Amino acid sequence: MAAKITYVDVEVGTELPAQNFTVTRATLVQYAGASGDFNPIHWNEKFATEVGLPDVIAHGMFTMAEAARVVTDWVGDPGAVVEYGVRFTKPVVVPNDDKGALIEVSGKVAAKLDDNRVRVDLVATSGGQKVLGMSRAVVQLA
Repeated sequence: MAAKITYVDVEVGTELPAQNFTVTRATLVQYAGASGDFNPIHWNEKFATEVGLPDVIAHGMFTMAEAARVVTDWVGDPGAVVEYGVRFTKPVVVPNDDKGALIEVSGKVAAKLDDNRVRVDLVATSGGQKVLGMSRAVVQLA
């Protein structure tokens, strides 16, 4: 695959299409099975509250991956992401209902770098709170 977006077609401030991701308790169980992360804070409400959490929370790496989808969907090639990092600022609390939680992610080109690369800054929120800080990806464009 190759990036669908070309370096000359973006400017600092170019906005990526925002996306919303729903997370339910079933999603967390599926992710736990795929990742091998069976920490009970991600599926056991009693345990989560006993350790001081408001409820079951989404896996941080799951939240991070969902945010990265905004970048990979925009560029058209997951391999175009050459760097990606975040700081976990707040947990995504996932209630035990049929609605779950919503992760809202937006992004924009923050800098044009050398070698047809750009830095994309992401904003991820859930429940009105920023859940990822310093969420940045460096992307190799065509």
